[in-house]
Amino acid sequence: MKSYIFPVVVEPDEDVWRAHVPQLEQRGAATWGHTKEEALRNIQEVAQMVIEDLLENGEPLPAAVTVSEQPVVARRLGL
Repeated sequence: MKSYIFPVVVEPDEDVWRAHVPQLEQRGAATWGHTKEEALRNIQEVAQMVIEDLLENGEPLPAAVTVSEQPVVARRLGL
């Protein structure tokens, strides 16, 4: 199992939270949630779909995406 690690931006946008992966946003890796936690859960799902699509089509991943052969769990404190 491979893990894909990439930077995510989460920011307030009027009365919701917007989340996106800057290096994958042009491919559709952007979403929102009513809470910051919901936006983070949603962007994880969206990013997974975008990465799977890139891999299935044989397209390269952006340089900012780190690939690990080990399972990874990450949470930045202060979010």
